[in-house]
Amino acid sequence: MELKKNPKANVGRNSSLYFAVGLNVMLLLTYLGLEHKTYETEATKIDILMIDDLMDEDIPITTIDVMPPPPPPQQQAVSEVITIVEDVEDVEESVIQSTEIGQDDIIDDREVGVEDVEVVEVEEDVEVPFAVIERVPQFPGCTGNNKELRACFERKIQEHLQENFRYPDAAADLSIQGKVFVFFLIDKNGKVSKVKSRGPDKLLETEAERIINLLPKMEPGRQRDRNVGVPYSIPINFKLQTQ
Repeated sequence: MELKKNPKANVGRNSSLYFAVGLNVMLLLTYLGLEHKTYETEATKIDILMIDDLMDEDIPITTIDVMPPPPPPQQQAVSEVITIVEDVEDVEESVIQSTEIGQDDIIDDREVGVEDVEVVEVEEDVEVPFAVIERVPQFPGCTGNNKELRACFERKIQEHLQENFRYPDAAADLSIQGKVFVFFLIDKNGKVSKVKSRGPDKLLETEAERIINLLPKMEPGRQRDRNVGVPYSIPINFKLQTQ
């Protein structure tokens, strides 16, 4: 004969439920224990006593004696004397006439002839490149045709550079060297003007411009039987001599 167990007598049937309830209770108690705040009784009493002392302190009332301002000084009454001056000189009024033209004004019809118009010729400064000008500027001492004058001009320019060349001491101390391109204009009067330069350093550019400004006055270039300006450019090579 088999023994039958009563299902109500099984103790472990609700163990998982009891475990979950117990776990939640423990978590709740742990949370309350961590969040609970406590204060030291002695420190609280000291703070209360200090606040009471501050509240009970009486602030004395002080009275400040303010001196009244001095009375303003009495001003003496000034009597105004009015003097009547008679007009001796007569003032002439200037009448300004209007320059506007009304509908009733008559405009004089005047015919202007061609002979009454004065034409003023304005001479423009024309610049012709050195390579295509009909007659190049004539350097002092050069003679011949245009081809010979061109070759002589270039030769005289090179001689002028060699005679007046001077290496700047500051540039030599700093070992500054390079090629400087100088641009200038021989104007219609044969003078050198509008000197500009472009190079590796300002010291070299200044020296190159100084040399070009020493060029003598020349006979100006001519194009179509009139004096014209001729632009010209030349490179000047500044190079230190190595020993």
